[in-house]
Amino acid sequence: MSGRDPRFQNELCDNSSIATYLTEYADRLRAALLTVDAQALDRARSMIEDAARAGRRIYAIGNGGSAAIADHLCCDLTKGTHSDDHPVVDTTSLTANVALYTALANDFGFESVFARQVGYFGKQGDLLIAISSSGNSPNIIAAVEAAHRLGVGTIGLSGFTGGGLKGAAQVSLYVDANNYGIVEDTHQALMHILAQYIASGRDR
Repeated sequence: MSGRDPRFQNELCDNSSIATYLTEYADRLRAALLTVDAQALDRARSMIEDAARAGRRIYAIGNGGSAAIADHLCCDLTKGTHSDDHPVVDTTSLTANVALYTALANDFGFESVFARQVGYFGKQGDLLIAISSSGNSPNIIAAVEAAHRLGVGTIGLSGFTGGGLKGAAQVSLYVDANNYGIVEDTHQALMHILAQYIASGRDR
């Protein structure tokens, strides 16, 4: 264990008052969102829609706040884009089965909790969406590597320097920000943008 809470890596806003913190945070959040490569975002959208059309499954992974984003992403991509005239976006969060997740962590180590599940479930043509604010979580990188070995496509959401995930994922949705809250909020916004954009195309 490192022993140092990652929150101490945050570049904080002006805390002279909560009003000034709010204003600066909002400005920095907007700026962070606009650092995302729109062409990469469109490639991610295409990969999601291609997987749905082919009847393939989309898996999502993350730790901590990113685990919550992975769960939320699966909800919005499946329920939020549903249309009787289009194939379901079939999603599974690999953080959601607590019994399996903790059994793998206990028996094989935390670094393998996602890679093992990718190995169990992943099939060629499936898609893995990997979320890591630092981009350096070992269990996230291991899962991306496992996905590549199986022919599973990969989309990576990262922040700070991008870490190993920025270069490892086939499509990188990198957020140029150095605050965990802003990175996570931007990842959440990207999730909503993808789901709403896909839904809007289906609802025409």
